[in-house]
Amino acid sequence: MSAAKKKKVPCVLAIGGLDPGGGAGVLADARAIARTGAFPCAAVAVLTVQSTSGLRSATAVAKTELLAECTEVVRHQRVKAFKVGALGSDENTRVVGDFLAIHRDLPSVVDTVMMPSRGRARLLEEKAVGVLRTRLLPQASLVMCNAPEAEVLTGLRVTRLSEAREAAVALLRLGARAVLVKGGHLGGSQATDVLALAGPPPPPASAKSLATARARRAADANVIEIVAPRLTLPPIHGGGCAFASLVAGRLARKIDDWKEDPLRAIEDAVRWAKDVHHEALDDARDAGGDMRVLFA
Repeated sequence: MSAAKKKKVPCVLAIGGLDPGGGAGVLADARAIARTGAFPCAAVAVLTVQSTSGLRSATAVAKTELLAECTEVVRHQRVKAFKVGALGSDENTRVVGDFLAIHRDLPSVVDTVMMPSRGRARLLEEKAVGVLRTRLLPQASLVMCNAPEAEVLTGLRVTRLSEAREAAVALLRLGARAVLVKGGHLGGSQATDVLALAGPPPPPASAKSLATARARRAADANVIEIVAPRLTLPPIHGGGCAFASLVAGRLARKIDDWKEDPLRAIEDAVRWAKDVHHEALDDARDAGGDMRVLFA
């Protein structure tokens, strides 16, 4: 048997929406995951009617179907990381949170998708936001959100860098290992993302409750600013999907580093993905419609 036939490849399971136009959702995830050298798998949580001209409608799949999709892939394939995007309903959000809790030994990147770049339909029901906070985000290795999403999740104003830092630490208190508040919606000549890495867990005797332990880890957070020149771009479709999937794919490829030091692995993966994503944004393609798409 040739060396190529023997070569094993890590898989990333992307859980999210199916965009028929291919610009966003699990098809965008697949392109980005493949760019990292990992193998993309997909569990569809939301069926949409959309294109590069916007989202027309979104319909969540049944929670039993979504769980069956995820379970089948994990049972038989070499899944080394998860990427979570649009989930549609509160039931799907709860199911995925419970699923990640079972597989907490593997890295998971949660992109808090709620609304599309263009269109009026929601990708996450409004009533599901509370479930997102309490059942899904605490299980995430890395939470990624833009400024408007951070505002919804924290109740804080996020229009400048100092506010993004405050929001990132506030989101850490929900239980994730790390939070990235992206700087695309913030002003300035630089596009600055804020990465908050939770501090070390306190000794068991000093934390009387889970909430206290999370608060201590957030208070001791290491907050890093990752800076890139701000690009002047036309409307882009699926940029957030691609960024999160690049991080997840990198973590899958570097799973040994993750096992040794999860927070260092997350920081390294975010920095690598930021560089690749920046190049992809600068090379966004016209596939028809009103928005451009990424090939990363």
